[in-house]
Amino acid sequence: MEEAAPYGEVFLVNKPREWTSFDVVKKIRNALKIKKVGHAGTLDPLATGLLIVCAGKKTKSIESFMGQEKEYTGTFVLGKTTESFDLEREVLEVADPSGLKTEDVKKAAAQLTGDIMQIPPAHSAIKVGGKRVYKAARRGEEVILEARPVTVSVFEITDFNNPEVHFRIVCSKGTYIRSLARDLGEILGVGAYLSVLCRTRIGDFKLEDAEEIEDLISTIKARPHENL
Repeated sequence: MEEAAPYGEVFLVNKPREWTSFDVVKKIRNALKIKKVGHAGTLDPLATGLLIVCAGKKTKSIESFMGQEKEYTGTFVLGKTTESFDLEREVLEVADPSGLKTEDVKKAAAQLTGDIMQIPPAHSAIKVGGKRVYKAARRGEEVILEARPVTVSVFEITDFNNPEVHFRIVCSKGTYIRSLARDLGEILGVGAYLSVLCRTRIGDFKLEDAEEIEDLISTIKARPHENL
């Protein structure tokens, strides 16, 4: 009798709002009843959209998935900001954006398109000295992060309903959309934060092909597990 090939599988999940990426991994890990499960690129808890989860031997593909181009849609709010540049922290008034026009916003977005240097948010999972910087930031400690090269190949303003800026962004690995919110607000002189974010694509994988997490878990639990 032939021995079964080692188990490996890739899942495309539409991550729900307020779930961490690890929440999704844990749910799938428990359903599969195996330990070797991981995701290919964190989505912040308040973001939704495509999360690639790899199980078994497919976890070896995680790095290659993480390196692929990403596409996002979402909304920035002008005139205000937060410490994390999204809705995880308190919203603070900055300046009145009412005088800004669509053309102003598009010109600012053009300055953030192409190969740019970007400073990651202090409230992020980046490690400095082996420690996650968001932990220090949440304790109120000063966090100094160096600018890193990233590529924003598309920064499209899909609609502007002042103070809301609706966008589509295509970017490289390591690009923080929250940092683009901060930088857009600084260029315009009024501040900005990210209020809505959805990842719609990773490489050739698209959100429209992803499954809702509860549907996926039901499918996994309904099938035989003897080959895992």
